[in-house]
Amino acid sequence: MPFAEGVFQLNQFHCPVYETPDEQWSLVELTELVSPNSGSEGSSRAVYSPDERKERRRISNKESARRSRWRKKRHLENLTDEVNRLSLVNQKLKNELGLIINECNALGRENDQLKSESIALSAELSNLWRILAAMQSISNVTYSSLMI
Repeated sequence: MPFAEGVFQLNQFHCPVYETPDEQWSLVELTELVSPNSGSEGSSRAVYSPDERKERRRISNKESARRSRWRKKRHLENLTDEVNRLSLVNQKLKNELGLIINECNALGRENDQLKSESIALSAELSNLWRILAAMQSISNVTYSSLMI
C-alpha cells in the first residue's frame, strides 16, 4: 500500500502523517490499529516495529537537526547584530577620541603660550622691582641728606 509522508503537529509534538489515496492516518492512529494495548489495559506506551522505530527516529533526528540549524542561525544573527552594534560604538569612541586629542593639542599650545607670557611678565616684574628699589634708595639718600 503506497503512503505519502508528511508531518502534522499535535500540541508540541510532531507526528508523521501517512496518506492513502482516500484518507490521512497519523503514525499514532496506525499503531493503535495494528497493536492496541499489549496486555495491560492502562498502558499508554505504544509498541512499535523496528521499521516504525527507525522511521520515528529518522523523523525525530530530522526535526532535531532543523531546530539545531534554526538555533545556530539565530545565534549567528545575534552575533552579527552585536558586531554591527559594537562597530558603531567603536566608531563613535574613535570620533570622540579624535576630538579630545585635538582639544588636548590646542590646550598644549595655549599652555606653551601662557608659559612664555608668564616668563616675560616675571622678567618685567623683576625689572620693575629693581627700578623701585633703586628709586627708594635714591629717595632715602635724598631725604637723609635733607635732614642733616
